[in-house]
Amino acid sequence: MDLDVFVSAHRAEWDRLDALLRRQRRLTGPEVDELVVLYQRTATHLSLIQSSAPDPQLTGRLTQLVARARSAVTGTRRASWRDATRFLTHGFPAAVYRSRHWWVPTALLSIALAAVLGWWIGTHPEVQSSIAAPSELRDLTRPGGEYETYYSSHPAASFAAQVWTNNAQAAAMCLVLGAFLCVPVIWILFQNMLNLGVGIGLMSSADRLDTFLGLVLPHGLLELTAVFVAAGTGLRLGWTLIAPGPRTRRTAMAEEGRAALGMAIGLALILLISGAIEGFVTPSGLPTWARIGIGIAAELAFLAYVYVLGGRAARAGETGDVDEAERSAAVPAAA
Repeated sequence: MDLDVFVSAHRAEWDRLDALLRRQRRLTGPEVDELVVLYQRTATHLSLIQSSAPDPQLTGRLTQLVARARSAVTGTRRASWRDATRFLTHGFPAAVYRSRHWWVPTALLSIALAAVLGWWIGTHPEVQSSIAAPSELRDLTRPGGEYETYYSSHPAASFAAQVWTNNAQAAAMCLVLGAFLCVPVIWILFQNMLNLGVGIGLMSSADRLDTFLGLVLPHGLLELTAVFVAAGTGLRLGWTLIAPGPRTRRTAMAEEGRAALGMAIGLALILLISGAIEGFVTPSGLPTWARIGIGIAAELAFLAYVYVLGGRAARAGETGDVDEAERSAAVPAAA
């Protein structure tokens, strides 16, 4: 492409588009039609220049021009309660459902890893001694020890808020760091399973595994599921960077990244529920069966939410991405 010839041929159209965008008065019907046509042409020109003869100054000017024109054509839009409702009933559950082939295997492998680590620690005294001194281990595992008092060591409301904050940060890190070729996500997940495995191993060696599970399961089912969803989505995001499929790498990362950002918001709400269970139900005086029953009910409700609402929305074409009108324009470039 001869850039000078191209600019000479289309400069008048760009100037005309700029003039229409600067109009103080309302545009007439023909002027609006002209604005739309010029916007589409300029977007195509920008794509051609970017692919064939990238010039930073010209690209910058046309990018700004296209962005202004797109704003004028599509108009501004404010978020509403309808958007929030649609996100919770369609976008978020659909995004979780679509990534199930990543987070379900992640969950199964992680639980298996925690179980193996727990068995290894529980059956090898030398491993236990490398974790802490015998007196410290007794303080952790005895009746009324630190494993039990941990959940009632602070007021329920502040404890729930602290747990929610920590778990939401871990989930967000899994989602964001997935773009770094999956490695940080695997490390974060391993650390979580190691902590769980240590608790299983130490309490089982003290013949108090039932007590430990009675404390962990009420909130842990939903909490760990949210972490597994975040980790699986982060791994999917990292794999998208490696193998974007038929989409360009930039387009694939933009689409999956926007969906992951929405999932971070949704998972924060799910972790808020698990944090409330951990703060108010786990240390409560309810029988163990009642506390575990609440945890199971919360977990089943979340799975039904994902597989029923999410599955229906996904089959209807919902991806968890923003509406098409709010995405960056993607114009095919000439070969």
